[in-house]
Amino acid sequence: MEDLNDLVYFAEVVNRGGFAAAGRALNLPKSRLSRRVAELEARLGVRLLQRTTRKLSLTAVGEQYYRHCVALRESAQAAQEVVSQAQTEPRGTIRVACPVTLAQTTLGPILPQFLARYPQVRVDMRVSNRAVDLVEEGFDVALRVRPTLEDSGSLVVKNFGTTATLLVASPAQLARQGRPRSVADLAQLDTVSMGSAGERATWNLIGPDGEGYAFQHQPRYVADDLATLKFAVLRGTGMCVLPDYMCAEELRERLLVQVLPGWAPPPGIFHAVFPSRRGLVPAVRKFLDFLGETIQREGFALA
Repeated sequence: MEDLNDLVYFAEVVNRGGFAAAGRALNLPKSRLSRRVAELEARLGVRLLQRTTRKLSLTAVGEQYYRHCVALRESAQAAQEVVSQAQTEPRGTIRVACPVTLAQTTLGPILPQFLARYPQVRVDMRVSNRAVDLVEEGFDVALRVRPTLEDSGSLVVKNFGTTATLLVASPAQLARQGRPRSVADLAQLDTVSMGSAGERATWNLIGPDGEGYAFQHQPRYVADDLATLKFAVLRGTGMCVLPDYMCAEELRERLLVQVLPGWAPPPGIFHAVFPSRRGLVPAVRKFLDFLGETIQREGFALA
């Protein structure tokens, strides 16, 4: 019978893209990992990996063997998790990646509740609009709001619900530049937008009957933080697309108004992505369960 550790070592080398990265993850010398995989290939009598000076790639049989090794590793992790959940309360550090606006409006208010409920858990949350590589950078969970889940690749997805995004402006701006009657009239208004200075921006809008319109414009003011842009919208600098949960109060108080009711960007899907469902440690599972329960109950970030 094969040494099951060798199967796990092989799967980790493939998953990490090389012996050095796998060695760091497993806390084993690179040379030892290389020797163990070579010995595995010798015992099997087949080559699993094609080695070049630049990268590793799987052979045809290696690809099939890798899938079985991953299933074996995840089954072992799931078995260990059952024991961990039965014997201990959630503990350890959860590394979370979260966009700026989501952290400020949704995660910030509720995370203290989670930490109070699970005193043995620590949260290391990195707040940034930069797209992260969960596996390469060692994150347990990344929180996202995007129009589609199709770019999640092989990651596991937990969907928390949808958010509406609205096209808003201040009454003062509309009094100064006129209220649009159609999407073609949007060009008469100044805009502020997420992005980089000097770039043209495009807002893909959906109308009442499902028709689409790509509104291209040159923003007067760009920033990579929606909370910052909202100040400019309130002062009449330009119209912007904002999540409904960021401007609900201002809309009620008529400090902001919808520019063209019925036209708006597609709703965003608020979700979490993580590398493996079977390998979730108790602390991460409890964190995801807590987010799902709290967001649904309190209505954070949901349309």
